[in-house]
Amino acid sequence: MFKKRFALLITIIIAFVIGAVIIVYQSSNSINRSFKCGDSVTFTYKGSVVTYGTVKNPTTNECWMDRNLGASRVATAFNDSEAYGDLFQWGRLDDGHQDRNSETTTTLSSTDDPGHSNFICPMNNPCDWRDPQNDNLWQGEAGINNPCPEGWRVPTDAEWDTEQASWSFQNYNGAFDSPLKLTVAGNRPWGDASLIEVGSEGNYWSSTVSGTDGTIAAFLYFDSSNATWYMHPRANGFSVRCIKD
Repeated sequence: MFKKRFALLITIIIAFVIGAVIIVYQSSNSINRSFKCGDSVTFTYKGSVVTYGTVKNPTTNECWMDRNLGASRVATAFNDSEAYGDLFQWGRLDDGHQDRNSETTTTLSSTDDPGHSNFICPMNNPCDWRDPQNDNLWQGEAGINNPCPEGWRVPTDAEWDTEQASWSFQNYNGAFDSPLKLTVAGNRPWGDASLIEVGSEGNYWSSTVSGTDGTIAAFLYFDSSNATWYMHPRANGFSVRCIKD
């Protein structure tokens, strides 16, 4: 009788172990299959739940969100105003300052989170909204103020450079014809935060701190005849497009 009970106990233990292994395997496979480029991504942005699509550039093999942060839809033209989205100051989080008509202030922030939704207009060099500057605000998914959802981040200048090189035309037509459907959303300059070049220029932040003194940041620029790289003060308001980490 003892042997039979012992054998039954061993059988139950073995069955339990096998079942646990199967569950772990299935869970692992489920995680691995949880996202593929082309799926939708649902997240909270400016306090509301939004759903964006994702697209892969077959040339670069990178996966991107299908619209700018704050855009209401995928662009139907290079100057589709509903696809312009918001304009972020470099390194700031999703706090409302990126609204195209947000209020302004000249008071700089001494912390990574200003605690308000005003667009900060600095009066002196290095023309950053934060004093002292912090180079690590948008560095990767774990960046302190990463405005993209979990698993996504602001692209580096090298990633933007590779993306730009895949365009059929080096201008806003090529930017729109690409899988990303980029738009000419204009920008808000640090001086007075007025909207300028809307419908004629695209300006997209990278996460890369740049400049000879390291006080500014790199961004992708394109218009009707050109696509290139520039470096500008971090207080400027430019578009953000998230890339999969």
